[in-house]
Amino acid sequence: MIRDHDEVYGRSLPFGERPALILIDLMRAYFEPGAELYMGSRDCLDSAARVLAAARSAGVPVIHTRVAFGPGGVDGGLFFRKVAPLRHLVDGGGPLGELMPEVAPGPGETVIVKQYASAFFGTVLASTLNALRVDTLVIAGVSTSGCVRATAVDGIQHGFVPVVVRQAVGDRDPRPHEANLFDIQAKYGEVWDEAAVLERFGPPTV
Repeated sequence: MIRDHDEVYGRSLPFGERPALILIDLMRAYFEPGAELYMGSRDCLDSAARVLAAARSAGVPVIHTRVAFGPGGVDGGLFFRKVAPLRHLVDGGGPLGELMPEVAPGPGETVIVKQYASAFFGTVLASTLNALRVDTLVIAGVSTSGCVRATAVDGIQHGFVPVVVRQAVGDRDPRPHEANLFDIQAKYGEVWDEAAVLERFGPPTV
C-alpha cells in the first residue's frame, strides 16, 4: 500500500532563535528584459525587498550572494560549460552581475561570490553562519529550482533549518517553481509565506 504523502512527509522543523537572511543571486541578469536569464517577473524581488527591510529592522544578520567567474569561466568547471548564459558573468559579469538596487547590500552585510548553485559550495557561508551562531536560514532569491533548492538542501545538511519565503523566490517557469517548493517542504526544510516570516521577525530592535 502506498502511504499518503502527508503521512510520510508531514513533519515540520521549528523556526529557531537565531535566524539569518540570505538573498540569493538577486542580480540584474534575472530582471533585465532581454537578458538570457530574464525571468519575466519581478514579484519575488519586491517580496525579497520587504523581507530584507524587516530583517534589518529586527537586527537579523543579512547575507547576499552573487555569481561571478574568472577569465574563461575556469572556476565554474562543468557547470559553466553546461549553462550557457553563465558566460555573461565572467570577470564580474558587468552590469548583469550587479545586485538589484532594491536589495543592495547595506553596511556590514556580507556578500558571498559563488560559482555554483549552492551558496554553501566552495564558499565561507557555513563558517560565517556558525560564527554568528545561526540556527535558521531564511532564504529568498532565484531561482527556486536551482540555487534556492541547492542552498536549502545544503543548509539542512550543514545543520541549519532552511525556511524558504514562498513569495520571495522565483523561477522562469511556474512548474519547476511549484514542484521544488513542494519538495523543499516535504524533505529539506520549510516553506513559509512572506507574512509569516515578517511576523516571526517581530518588531524592530531599538
